[in-house]
Amino acid sequence: MSKVTAETVRQVNGLSARWAQALPEGTVFSAPGVWPLLGLLADGATGPARSELAGALGVPAGQAAGAARELLVALASVSGLDAALGLWTYQGLALREEWRAGLPAGTYGVFGDDLVTAQERLDAWAAERTGGLVERMPVTLTRDARMVLASALALRTTWRQPFDEQPLRPDAGPWQGRTLRGLHRRSPRPDRVGVTGTPDGFVTALTVPGDNGVDVHLVLGEEHMTPGQVLNAGVRIVERALPLTGGGALPHGHVGPGLYVEQQPAIEPTSLTLDVRTVAYEVRADHDLLALAGLFGLTAAADTHHAHFPGVSDYPLAIGQARQSALAQFGPLGFRAAAVTAVMAVPGSAPPQYRYESTVVRAVFDRPFGFLAVDRESRLVLVAGWVTDPAPEPVMSFPGAVPPGL
Repeated sequence: MSKVTAETVRQVNGLSARWAQALPEGTVFSAPGVWPLLGLLADGATGPARSELAGALGVPAGQAAGAARELLVALASVSGLDAALGLWTYQGLALREEWRAGLPAGTYGVFGDDLVTAQERLDAWAAERTGGLVERMPVTLTRDARMVLASALALRTTWRQPFDEQPLRPDAGPWQGRTLRGLHRRSPRPDRVGVTGTPDGFVTALTVPGDNGVDVHLVLGEEHMTPGQVLNAGVRIVERALPLTGGGALPHGHVGPGLYVEQQPAIEPTSLTLDVRTVAYEVRADHDLLALAGLFGLTAAADTHHAHFPGVSDYPLAIGQARQSALAQFGPLGFRAAAVTAVMAVPGSAPPQYRYESTVVRAVFDRPFGFLAVDRESRLVLVAGWVTDPAPEPVMSFPGAVPPGL
């Protein structure tokens, strides 16, 4: 990853943690998809809008555009991550040249009164920039639309060690009674998993390394903990602000949420082993950022009775829509995710013979849990979310089979 300051990473991860606290279960979101847009807007804002945007960003408004550009360059350098910025204005809307000059080259386009064609172009941009994972722009053009500023992120990583697919049937919890598309693997790296304590409860964290510098961290809290509490702990674990006790240092027994250290039969002498069972999942979510306007510093900017962005254009502008569409897929071979964010300005043989025992650190993610896709070098959280509805075990059909019930 190109150089991005530790302070920028801290502020973007801070937005991830705060956003997680405000979201429902079963979601996926990307703070790096939002943060650069807020930074560019702050650069052109004035009055309360400028102050609120700076507060949400955690950097002074005068430094916001530079930090946004730095983050965009850094995102574009992450292996397996495609990042893009787009700007479209209504025909005839004049932008301040010094503000437009701060945008990456090739990002600017215009639209006219044919909103159907314009929307098709914006939707095509979103689909192209995310490899079809997000099929359309999250905002809808209206007659009073004057400007659309958007970002697109598409992330792919392949596991260094793939999972085997084995059906998973939880015997307790919200997924009890379901047959899920389970994923299983064993490795000699017990310290890929660990446990930490927080004021809200204990959290188990597993690192699943990708082959391109991107890791996915699965985080499981105690049953009483909220998704926001677990994901907030996940961000702090990623940043190494919360110390983990690794699997190799844990005593025998039930040592954390979904985490056990135990003796198991073995065919041959083996060293300490990590056994992981989790589920495949796909999560999609659409977010109205204006519904959490205070979180993103957009309260004043959404007031259409005032002009908030004289540094962008002499034309009076306010924020009419701000939305994000995001997706994450976790499977046996790897992880894919995408997010498009936009703001619109308006007025799984034979039985073996066991002769030995080995110590196994067993991690089981068989109830709702969080995930964070992270750039390994900078520890920037690229995408995060919460799994409540994992993929079911596919039903196999055979030619000539008699349908059930007949």
